[in-house]
Amino acid sequence: MAAFTMYSTPWCGYCHRLKGQLKRAGIEFAEVDIEQQPEAAKIVEKVNNGNQTVPTVVFPDGTAMTNPSLAQIAGKLAA
Repeated sequence: MAAFTMYSTPWCGYCHRLKGQLKRAGIEFAEVDIEQQPEAAKIVEKVNNGNQTVPTVVFPDGTAMTNPSLAQIAGKLAA
């Protein structure tokens, strides 16, 4: 089961880096391409003051992080 949802785009270097780190750490996540799903872009905009900043990570409790590090995500999941 996915621990959280990562909103990304195919061309985002930060997204590719974070995805690789998460996969190496064995952390499962759902990924949503905001260019393919306009409704997802609205979620990202809401979290980021109107900006489509990726990667944006949204946890099941509704909290979000923008361009987080692997350590920040691991810390949130451990809490």
